Amino acid sequence: MTTSSEESAEQRWNRQRLRSTNERLLLDRLRAGGAASRAQLARETGLSKPTVSSALAALEQAGLVREAGTHTPERGRAAVLYAPDPAAGYALGIDIGRDWLRVALADLDGSVVTRTDVRNRARTSATMADLVVATAHRVVAESGVDTDRVAQAVVGTPGVYDEERHRVRYALHLPGWGRAGLFDRMREELGVPLAVHNDANLAALGEYTFGVGSGSRLFVYVMIGTGLGMGIVSEGRLFTGAHGGAGEIGFLPWPGRQKPDTLEDAVSGEAVVEAARALGMTGPLTAKDVFVAARRDNPAAVRAVRQEGERLAHTVAAVAAVLDPDLVVLGGGVGHSADLLLRTVQDTLKSLTPLRPKVAPSALGEDAVLLGAVATALGTARDVVFERRGPA
Repeated sequence: MTTSSEESAEQRWNRQRLRSTNERLLLDRLRAGGAASRAQLARETGLSKPTVSSALAALEQAGLVREAGTHTPERGRAAVLYAPDPAAGYALGIDIGRDWLRVALADLDGSVVTRTDVRNRARTSATMADLVVATAHRVVAESGVDTDRVAQAVVGTPGVYDEERHRVRYALHLPGWGRAGLFDRMREELGVPLAVHNDANLAALGEYTFGVGSGSRLFVYVMIGTGLGMGIVSEGRLFTGAHGGAGEIGFLPWPGRQKPDTLEDAVSGEAVVEAARALGMTGPLTAKDVFVAARRDNPAAVRAVRQEGERLAHTVAAVAAVLDPDLVVLGGGVGHSADLLLRTVQDTLKSLTPLRPKVAPSALGEDAVLLGAVATALGTARDVVFERRGPA
């Protein structure tokens, strides 16, 4: 048997929960559909006009929504429009690559306020961590935003983050990056909640949110650069597998000349360089150099690029057989030259498999990981800012 005071406490809790649910419903509608009047929100959500007015007042007092002008219909009085306040909080995206570090601060609308790209000249994991923290602090300082208003940061890094051991595994091209405690130290020095994700996964999310992946039911982003990785997005959500390793296609075996190689050995940027050298190109070479030479019809470069396209077709064929995606996006350093690869990939696919998903170049280029980190951080930041507003 409950007492009247217990019933009163339960009733208060239920009212608070209902108010919170209504406020979140309206805020989500404004984010998804743009500025709206109270009458329009009532029609679209099914809430009463008094309920909408009360919830908007609470959201405005908490700094989450603001007046965004007026709308005057053909008949009737002008109505005040409401929209989310983008300055209610901020999200920090960080892309850690072997050659470049990219950091961007975005408001809750997803608009980038400040960003910077710096050369990653760090030679140890400790100096790299210092560079990340210092660059992030500089980006926030240049924006004029107080650090305590940055609700979430997300880091994109090669490898797979182990949540239990707080360390990255399989980041083979970043020596020492798997050291335990490294990201805990970065969290403490940043002073911002920090989540860590695989870079190919974030690139896939970035491409889904801002690029050619938008609207795809199931698509994969193949990142070809220093290494080889893949992100999988199904119905708008990342698929990472039981231990975070889904998409680590670089570890698949590939028949080598003298020993079994991996698919990464065969398809990455270094493989393009090795093929070009074997075909007669000399001097200092990068994958970018080979693609530039191929555009100038250098015979060895053209053949090396064709080989890369053929091997990518084998990659796509394997992915198609396992996942049946409607779209495969080619990104990363080599993916930037996808226009030279697409015809070979498509022609080779015809001889390999009846499963032929659409293959397209990334629309975001080198910003895919960074924008994916921003999008992921935004999802959490919006939740955090809403919960911080205080009791309903």
